[in-house]
This record gives sequence, structure tokens and C-alpha cells, in this order.
Amino acid sequence: KAGQYLKPVLVQCALAAIRKKNSYFGQKYTRIKKRRGHKKAIIAIARMMLVSIYHMILTGEKFNPSDYESFKDPKPQREKNNYTVETALDFLKSQGFDVSSIQEIPK
Repeated sequence: KAGQYLKPVLVQCALAAIRKKNSYFGQKYTRIKKRRGHKKAIIAIARMMLVSIYHMILTGEKFNPSDYESFKDPKPQREKNNYTVETALDFLKSQGFDVSSIQEIPK
């Protein structure tokens, strides 16, 4: 259970952190939101912030996430290939399917 006063403050901090463009917590939020939804993502970000604050106080170090570099330079997206009927049939053949009985549907 979260504290009566601490949880609302952390949620407000998380909401402010995700609004900043290209922020670490904003990018984490979008990844979590895709899987879990807005509310759970906000609570997850608030928890991440609380854990980060705790470790910064405990060790005296600055905030330096280990996976920050992967967020700064994301992997390029692969472009989608537009397959033709012939290339699709060749792919099916290479996967071991029998395509001799497949007939092309006239348009």
C-alpha cells in the first residue's frame, strides 16, 4: 500500500515527467502504456521514480539509468516489404509447404 500523501505526489511527478519531450521516464511510459494501459503505466513510472530517489539518497549518486543509451538511439524500424504473389509463393515453398494446389483468384 502506498502512503496517503506520498502516492498522489509521486503520481503528479510522474505525470509531469512523461509530458517532457524525449525524457527517460516519458519513453518508459510509452513502452509500458502499450502493454498495460495509462493508469498502470503512471503508477509504474511513479514507482520507478521513488526507487530512483531512494537509491540516490542512499548512495549519494546522480540519476544515471543503465538503459538510457538504448532510449537515446533506438534501433531503426525495418521497412515493411510489399510482397507479390510470386514472392509469397516462393516463401511458402522455402518453408516446406506444397503450393501446387493453390490457384490465383481472378480480380
